[in-house]
Amino acid sequence: MKSSAVSKLLLGAALAMASYGAMAEVKIGFIGPFSGPTAQLGKEQYDGLMLAIEMAGGKLGGQAVTVIREDDQIKPELGAQAIRKLLDLDKVDAIVGLSATNVLMASLPRIVESGKVALASNAGPAILAGAECKPNVFVTSWQSDGPSEAMGKYVQEKGFKSVFLMAPNYQAGKDMLAGFKRYYKGKVVDEIYTQVGQTDYSAEITQIQAAQPEAVFVFYPGGMGINFTKQMSQAGLLPKLPVFSVFMVDPTTLPAIGNAAEGTAASVVWDAELDNPTSKAFVEAFRKKYDRTPSYYAAAGFDSANILDVAIRNLGGDVSDNAKFAAAVKKAGSEFKSVRGSFSFNTNNMPVQNFYIFEYQKAGDKVVPKFMGTPLEAHQDVYVSQCPMK
Repeated sequence: MKSSAVSKLLLGAALAMASYGAMAEVKIGFIGPFSGPTAQLGKEQYDGLMLAIEMAGGKLGGQAVTVIREDDQIKPELGAQAIRKLLDLDKVDAIVGLSATNVLMASLPRIVESGKVALASNAGPAILAGAECKPNVFVTSWQSDGPSEAMGKYVQEKGFKSVFLMAPNYQAGKDMLAGFKRYYKGKVVDEIYTQVGQTDYSAEITQIQAAQPEAVFVFYPGGMGINFTKQMSQAGLLPKLPVFSVFMVDPTTLPAIGNAAEGTAASVVWDAELDNPTSKAFVEAFRKKYDRTPSYYAAAGFDSANILDVAIRNLGGDVSDNAKFAAAVKKAGSEFKSVRGSFSFNTNNMPVQNFYIFEYQKAGDKVVPKFMGTPLEAHQDVYVSQCPMK
């Protein structure tokens, strides 16, 4: 065979191999709670992620994609095991989810060691925003203090002179109240930390009545928020006493709370009532597929997939170089169309985004969220200056 023919044959083989490599399947590991009392948290993020992939024709960045799902039950030891499986056995290209701070921090050393891109679509701990920021770890939801900072600013601007504060007695609860006080400068008449998982708030409600604050600020996610809101309503304090909250009333809890939610307000990065074309298309598609209204957890999962979609496309489908993939994800944060509107990654890989306030008001025989304002626009977390990445 002539050398020119051999060269053409080898070139053809090389091109074929390159084409095959470019079309290789992308593997995404999703980890979150799918059992236990917080199962809805994982389901919302996962459903948002999978909807975005479906709307992109079952692909990310034009590449075929497989999603491998793991249940961490919000238990650090289970989460760490699942992360090792995804990285060492499944050989995933990226990880999405990491819903709880305790799971994220327990798994962080192995994720950092692997160099693989990780997108936390719920947890945003202060330490990861500051001194322990990592080039391959991104938060697509919010830095944990953000929602309560926005609510503190809103309550301050509304002129409430005294507020009663409540949260569960664990780190997230303390962080939420600290974030609120960072922006609220009025009088804190009392600050109570209740037992995690508490169901009866009658003693605390009696304390609220005795203190006679102008407003209440609470952080009570999931079942705690459902019980607290219902009991406040039964005690006759709602809706006459304004209750401002984070992670208490949303589409995952409103069906159980019902009309008792009247008089509460929530600080969020997204709500189904947000008026922009990307958000409206997402809500319509989500309701059609899952027959329910999406929450901000689902929105974070949806945005995570679309960030990956842009990043993988910009790399021509080749995600084999971890550092290049991480750089592409960072760049994609400013390029993709977020359901939230404005979005980008800061130098610490935390979101720069708006925080909105929605108040739950009576509309006919239902209670619905009404947009009240944007107290923080293009907000940067307070810890970014501590991050060594610039």
